Amino acid sequence: MEIYDVVIVGAGPIGLATAVGLRKRGIENVQVIDQTRTFRQIGQRLDLLPNGLKALKYLDSNAYGEVRKTSVRFFNRQQSNDDQTVKKIQQQKPPKTSTRWVYKNLQGQLIRSIPLGFDEWFKDYGEGRVSIPWYDLQTTLRHLLPQEQVQANHRCINVVDEPENRYVRIDCVSDTSIEANPYAHWANEHKNYDTPFDSSNTIPQQLETKSLRAKLIVAADGINSTIRRVIYKDSQYCDFAQPEYSGFTAISCMEIAEIPSEIWAELQDKFFQDSSIVTLSNDQIFTEQPWIEKPRLMLFRNRSAQVGYIITLALPLDLLQGQSGSSLIDLAVQELEKADFPHRLKQLVRISPPANMQQRPYYIHRATISDSIQIKSKTDINTEDYPVKFQPSWSSGRVVLVGDAAHGMPPFTAQGANQGLEDALAIATIIANIALENNWDDLQALARAFEKYERIRRPFVTYIQKATLTGFPHSSNENWQEYHQQVYCRNFDQILEALL
Repeated sequence: MEIYDVVIVGAGPIGLATAVGLRKRGIENVQVIDQTRTFRQIGQRLDLLPNGLKALKYLDSNAYGEVRKTSVRFFNRQQSNDDQTVKKIQQQKPPKTSTRWVYKNLQGQLIRSIPLGFDEWFKDYGEGRVSIPWYDLQTTLRHLLPQEQVQANHRCINVVDEPENRYVRIDCVSDTSIEANPYAHWANEHKNYDTPFDSSNTIPQQLETKSLRAKLIVAADGINSTIRRVIYKDSQYCDFAQPEYSGFTAISCMEIAEIPSEIWAELQDKFFQDSSIVTLSNDQIFTEQPWIEKPRLMLFRNRSAQVGYIITLALPLDLLQGQSGSSLIDLAVQELEKADFPHRLKQLVRISPPANMQQRPYYIHRATISDSIQIKSKTDINTEDYPVKFQPSWSSGRVVLVGDAAHGMPPFTAQGANQGLEDALAIATIIANIALENNWDDLQALARAFEKYERIRRPFVTYIQKATLTGFPHSSNENWQEYHQQVYCRNFDQILEALL
């Protein structure tokens, strides 16, 4: 059986970017596997910000160029010419919109705005900003790899260290069903699948089981990471095997096709004006409540004048269980009423088609856990063992975690994919150095390399998670500018030097 240099579990953008970076550095004996039965057009739009694009350019300049081309095509797709779409555009065609994301209070007064164009970000931070659908990013990166190096229908069920053979074994099952994932995407996204979910962890015996062997495993299998669960299962980190609810959730309706004229007029005149994306929050009440805990409503409209929204709320998880359709509408309206949102915005939510309603609890793998967080341990590990900080390891032997598998977080700062790309650059650099020094079989050298990866990456991810969960950049313009300088003006030459 072939022994790969590296097996990457997870063929999302971060796993694929890692593979592209390894090949660029001369490591071609790489295999990427994913549990999906086939690559499907799923996922939300991603914002790749200057630090993520810089990391991608350092990984492979060709990949950077192809992703930029794909993002340009995304914003210049041909509009449908069918009669229904033309009629809708004629009735509610919005004016030409600016390329800025606008933040306003509930009176329609401007708080701040963020440019969406590539050039404005490049001028300020030495790199631009692009928006790209998750699937388009995945497809672009996948096509940069040989077809045989990316295999779908390989659901990882176990990882076994075989030190006597100097490799680690991954056991996979090939299945035509999809296992439920309550963490990664919107809760009703499964309606797009043509096969049923299997919410159990049992593997029918008739399914084909395969094993792969590798010198190193890179786990890029998302916030609901199988690899993370396996390597933490019998360790001191067992309580951190699965993601923790962040305390925040989102309720959304991605499309409301028919909007009464009186609602449309106020949305346009008071909130949208010349913008296509507007985030609204009430800064006049809850004065002692942190900004991040205030209900926020993001309105957006597309070129067909269809309006959608995402409402971000601080809610207990049990309040969301079993909620869908009309009950989600009622819950959203109730929370907007508490926050004193205008009548028209509550009306907009009330006319949402129940079939289009979605909910998404946001989860997190904390990079650093402080004594302020209560941990109900199932082992003898308790908060007295780590009075200041406790840091669940991102590696075990020949296995290392990257992206959401290591430090998944809510998307409030749009840094999930960008931090994942920084991980991909860091781990590709680390593994290339392992290969250069021929340290594949030196477990101590591997441990030192992965410790260095964590030492470089963990402090910055902790900073990003703090910004995400507290919203401190929004507290003042000074904090806002400082955050942008810290995050977007990263010096990757220095980072790479530290990794070597």
